[in-house]
Amino acid sequence: MGSRASALFFGTPAIAVPSLRALCRVCEVRGVISQPDRPAGRGWTASPTPVKAAALELGLPVYQPHKVRDGELERYVRQADVDVSVVIAYGRILPSAVLSAPRHGSVNLHASLLPDHRGAAPIQRAIMRGDTVTGVCLMQMDEGMDTGPVLARREIPIEDDDDAGTLAEKIAELAAQVTEEYVPKAARGELAPVPQDHSRATHAPPITREDTRLDFSLEPRAVRNRVRGLSPRPGAEVWADRRERPRARLRILSLALCDKRMEGAPPGTILVEGGRVFVAAGGDSALELLSAQPDGKRVQSGRDLANGRWLSTGDRLLSDS
Repeated sequence: MGSRASALFFGTPAIAVPSLRALCRVCEVRGVISQPDRPAGRGWTASPTPVKAAALELGLPVYQPHKVRDGELERYVRQADVDVSVVIAYGRILPSAVLSAPRHGSVNLHASLLPDHRGAAPIQRAIMRGDTVTGVCLMQMDEGMDTGPVLARREIPIEDDDDAGTLAEKIAELAAQVTEEYVPKAARGELAPVPQDHSRATHAPPITREDTRLDFSLEPRAVRNRVRGLSPRPGAEVWADRRERPRARLRILSLALCDKRMEGAPPGTILVEGGRVFVAAGGDSALELLSAQPDGKRVQSGRDLANGRWLSTGDRLLSDS
């Protein structure tokens, strides 16, 4: 154990758990820092974060500060006396004093090929933009938003059937591989930092309510990419303007490109044909609705929505109410 590098781990959601497990295989993990437990579920009771639950299972001490700038977190990191801090999806911006406290500073596992997609939602934004490749960068952290020099990078393709959920699972496993291969070297100061080309930077801000509004007047691939990037959560949102029922909100979770043409149909118009549900999109083209969730109901296939007459030919899916 004495020859192993020592580390602290910062992370909160499930995507960070494989990296925590990988770090335990290659370093002495002296503590795990995660965000405070949040109320969740029907009982609105506080539940441990996925990283906290994994850390307790691994027998690691967990620290959950409510503030990161009052000096207590810096004191905790300095007392841990580690070689490096490893950060993935912690969810808060850490002050420079916390980042610099370990002997070799702090490194971040970022889910993009920097300087592309700096920010909080790189996985979602990459799919929404129509990217076909992404990856994980191990970055030396500084005070900027994902601006530090890159220590290592690994690429993976974005498959046409990937959504934000499936791609996050792949990124989580790739980040674990990067952790296992490169973090021990970072903890010993053995990796050469490569500065980012800031002139090429693009940004991936958090997903907003405005981002979830789906506009079927766009060309079909752009509409489908937005749905993929927002699935399974929070989902792309439309309002169903129905001829036989009241207007209702619908979360679109999966669409398919198809050869169907709907000449003259306003964007968002529904056509039910052969048990399939088609939606008019830009350029007189159409998309097939595969799955969606009506407000307050379970996720259903397009076929089920048509069979239950929740959607009918002539209804329209609109971007606002």
